[in-house]
Amino acid sequence: MISEKMKGYVANSSVIRAMFEEGKRLASIYGADQVYDFSLGNPNVAAPEEVKQAVMELITDEDPVALHGYMSNSGYEDVRETIAQSLNSRFGTSFGQKNILMTVGAAGGLNVILKTLLNPGDEVVAFAPFFGEYRSYVGNYDGVLVVISPNTETFQPNLKEFEEKLTPRTKAVIVNSPNNPTGVIYSEDTIRDMAGILNRKQKEFGTDIYLISDEPYRELAYDGAEVPYLTKYYDNTIVGYSYSKSLSLPGERIGYLVMPDELADAEDIIAAASVANRILGFVNAPSLIQKVVAKCVDAKTDVAYYDRNREALYGGLRKLGFSCIKPEGAFYLFVKSPVADEKIFCDAAKKHNILVVPGTTFACPGFVRIAYCVSYETILNSMPGFEALAGEFGLIKPQEA
Repeated sequence: MISEKMKGYVANSSVIRAMFEEGKRLASIYGADQVYDFSLGNPNVAAPEEVKQAVMELITDEDPVALHGYMSNSGYEDVRETIAQSLNSRFGTSFGQKNILMTVGAAGGLNVILKTLLNPGDEVVAFAPFFGEYRSYVGNYDGVLVVISPNTETFQPNLKEFEEKLTPRTKAVIVNSPNNPTGVIYSEDTIRDMAGILNRKQKEFGTDIYLISDEPYRELAYDGAEVPYLTKYYDNTIVGYSYSKSLSLPGERIGYLVMPDELADAEDIIAAASVANRILGFVNAPSLIQKVVAKCVDAKTDVAYYDRNREALYGGLRKLGFSCIKPEGAFYLFVKSPVADEKIFCDAAKKHNILVVPGTTFACPGFVRIAYCVSYETILNSMPGFEALAGEFGLIKPQEA
């Protein structure tokens, strides 16, 4: 019999993945071009050409025994140094290879750092809406997830409630900007205010509170928007990054943690995270793809592709009467459901072969997430279905986009 904890995880398994599987089922019936699957954040943009070239060079030129062998748990030293220097040149930081730990994607990195930090009963704060797997990741180490309710006008963090809910048991705070599912970028003022609250509370409680910045969408920002680099605002910041979106490599499972020297107990945290990487079963991040991303550290995905999709989807839905804020980053649109129970709307959308994810998945009922990392044609071809939905729910009244 499976464990009691796993029973709960199975019962609440990912709605997003379930919708993705439903999309495949519908495609087998109606044809892939007749199904508009906006469920999964799976990049539709090919990896940059530099990735292909790096793979070919490494396979051709590197010693295969060394290339495919073990390395230190934290990853190749030269790869970590390359990443550290890239961050330093971009953000004015002062990291070295010892501050970087290569991870099995952002999810692996979050599990590593939570394993490193949490004792049973420690509290981890997250701002709704948030990626639903945070619940599982915190639960993996018997932590308690404390949810801050959403500000559904701007989707900037609700800092008043945040300050009220911090306690001596608070060990970590997770922020995700650009945000999944809203596409909102947390402003510099928000980050400064958050850092001020955390510094005051650390002093009040006599504890250390770690700010974990989950950043798989950092490179996907539009209209010249800047994404603050959080280590510059709060000393106890740990950054988790993934190349899944920035280089369109979700299946390769490669990312890293940044653990600055300024962290309280930095040496212990860096050492413990390396051990956590091993004992969680990752052992180390995949060797070949570590070397690949080091060669592609300055490569960029085609943000213009996503931007065109963003404009088409946002403009099209607004004209049909749907309500949503315009995303500043990532590749998601968070749309207000025309009925209070957004699952009713999601079920209605399925009748038109449109798959969207209910906001309850992100601790924000009454909304749906639409992932626009799809083909431009998928967005255009889905509009008749969205128009029919707008009619069903009485939304057909043009709004200024």
